[in-house]
Amino acid sequence: MRLPNETGRLRALVVVVGVGVALGGCSAPKPILYPNAHFQAVGKDGAVKDIEECKTLAESAGATSGKGKVAEAGKSTAVGAGLGAAGGAVGGAVVGAAGSGAAIGAVSGGTLGLLRSLFKSSEPSTAFKTFVNHCLKERGYEPVGWE
Repeated sequence: MRLPNETGRLRALVVVVGVGVALGGCSAPKPILYPNAHFQAVGKDGAVKDIEECKTLAESAGATSGKGKVAEAGKSTAVGAGLGAAGGAVGGAVVGAAGSGAAIGAVSGGTLGLLRSLFKSSEPSTAFKTFVNHCLKERGYEPVGWE
């Protein structure tokens, strides 16, 4: 049986997790192309096709499109747990339960850190970006950055 206060906390946690998942589900980084004469000639659809081909070539050459999602998830979980424990301990100390507050904060923070890392897009490696940029330049594009 849940107490009324427990139900409110559970609802708040569900809302926080839902917002985190929604914010984390953004698209993967991609090159931004200057709208030069070549870009104008092939159009946006042609540029998207060329970007995908260059990404495929980069991966087949051994460049990785992500830095390692598992390591990133572990780091994000640990940081979230540490921050959650610290915040929970402070909040718990106010009501005389620093230990319980730290434990609850660690679990909550760790869970949110893990979920955030699983749903956010990974930043491509420097080698991957460099390869794709070079490929695009050879095709007549002018990459100006990644976003």
